Amino acid sequence: MGPTASGKTRVALELARRFDAEIVSVDSAQVYRGMDIGTAKPDAATRRAVPHHLIDLIEPTESYSAARFADEAWQAIREIAGRGRLPLLAGGTMLYFKALREGLSALPAADPDTRLVIDAMAADLGWPALHATLAKLDPDTAARLEPADAQRIQRALEVCWLTGRAMSEVIAAGRATPPPHPLIALSLEPADRAVLHDRIAARFEEMLELGLIGEVRRLKETYALDPQMPSMRCVGYRQTWDYLAGSYGLSTLRDKGVAATRQLAKRQLTWLRAMSDVQRFDCLADGLEEQVAEYVGNRL
Repeated sequence: MGPTASGKTRVALELARRFDAEIVSVDSAQVYRGMDIGTAKPDAATRRAVPHHLIDLIEPTESYSAARFADEAWQAIREIAGRGRLPLLAGGTMLYFKALREGLSALPAADPDTRLVIDAMAADLGWPALHATLAKLDPDTAARLEPADAQRIQRALEVCWLTGRAMSEVIAAGRATPPPHPLIALSLEPADRAVLHDRIAARFEEMLELGLIGEVRRLKETYALDPQMPSMRCVGYRQTWDYLAGSYGLSTLRDKGVAATRQLAKRQLTWLRAMSDVQRFDCLADGLEEQVAEYVGNRL
């Protein structure tokens, strides 16, 4: 586990080489076909060298859930283990890791009517005002969300209004399902957040050079997409969508893309700090791959 730009892919590939592993992607954006550059999806050569699972599962017009991920991840884990190889989970979608390690609570299904009301309120008052409302109803959930995080604020308010309870309370009351296989949990976290921020800026610039704008343009031409779909809410894609819509220029795209990615990393680190039984490594340390490999080797 780890925030974006922490070096998860590099470490995972080294572990796969050393321990004859297959990689299970824990990434809510890499499940989409055609979204390659902005998700830093492993290229074809890498996937030929090391088998990867749960990548390119659905079209960008579709949705994917943590519950579906947990089911399909455990299926992949069982199949990999059945081949006598090591299942290695790697990614940055912390809710998916939580679903694997703890199970999922019985949250209510999305309710279109409730969401219409919330969206109308947001159009009138703005998402920061709804975030303030959430802070009164569910301070624990509000504390880990940014005031402009529309998708998550909407879901938290929806749960509050449908159940009459805070989403954090509903989740805490849910009965966790013990994992069917033991897990070794590792996290790559930066000792110096500023260095991670520099990496994020360099990485977004590289994505632009590789053709992120062209990728989003092709997606818009190929699929009946709109900016509210989960695929187009992914970091980098939403900002590029707005750039193509003429909302701002290239320089602002860079600034907004980097800022959104930094906010993503901040949320990921908040999730990680709340996780127990995790071995943490400084992702900026020299010899990181060797440190992680030694730790894993001593526990297999």
